[in-house]
Amino acid sequence: MSLLKKSSAPLAILLIFLVLGVAQSAFIVKQTEKAIVLQLGKPKAGPLGPGLHFKLPFVQNVIYFDSRLLEYDARPAEILTKDKKNMVVDNYSKWRITDPLQFYRTVTSIPRAQARLDDIIYAELRVALGGYTLIEIISSDRTAIMTEVTLKSNELVADYGIEIIDVRIKRTDLPPENARAIYGRMRAERERMAKQYRSQGSEASARITAQADKERAITLADANLKAEILRGEGDGIATKTYADSFGKAPGFYEFKKSLEAYEKGFKENTRIILSQDNPFLKYMK
Repeated sequence: MSLLKKSSAPLAILLIFLVLGVAQSAFIVKQTEKAIVLQLGKPKAGPLGPGLHFKLPFVQNVIYFDSRLLEYDARPAEILTKDKKNMVVDNYSKWRITDPLQFYRTVTSIPRAQARLDDIIYAELRVALGGYTLIEIISSDRTAIMTEVTLKSNELVADYGIEIIDVRIKRTDLPPENARAIYGRMRAERERMAKQYRSQGSEASARITAQADKERAITLADANLKAEILRGEGDGIATKTYADSFGKAPGFYEFKKSLEAYEKGFKENTRIILSQDNPFLKYMK
């Protein structure tokens, strides 16, 4: 029995080493990855696609690379336009690793690859946007500019095992000091236009008011003239009517005039001292 135990111990140890060896040898590459095998820091095999693969245990190691479409959001940077205006450009790019082996030999890792992308894309953006004025960059279609930048950048990164799919500008802005100066000029221009519009409005208002006053004065003068003419015609007709009436009855005329004199003479708190035979009292008797 003790002999059986002694013989099984080396077998168990061997089995353990065998399991560890298989575990160290086999590795799985995912569907979204590619891999290369390194031996003492140097590429030995690859790129390897998805599936189960084997390597030498303890001597070789595996590095995995994402085979999906990657996105790099660059930091905003200043670019000088054709008309010597500074503008801040915020851009991003979509890229992928096409040759993991070449990628590892040249840039080694994704952070270093992004640093190279940043330098190359920024340089191409600076060259491309430098051929346009600030207004053209803001108002024109940027598709042609971005296509040009993508093609030229892609040629430069081909040696790194990288393919740039697209480069886009997220936002363009002015540096703070330029923005303040431009906003100041815009404010001054708007104030100048506002003063001009107010001046034109005041001039138009004065012109309309003067025209209205003129038409009002002419209308009132015409109305007064017509009123005076009508009043004169009415007075003439009234005088003629009175003259005709009083000519037919002189006594009635004398009576009416006496009544008018009484009305004007005998007002409230009025005292008149006359003799009884005064003609003024003729119709009071």
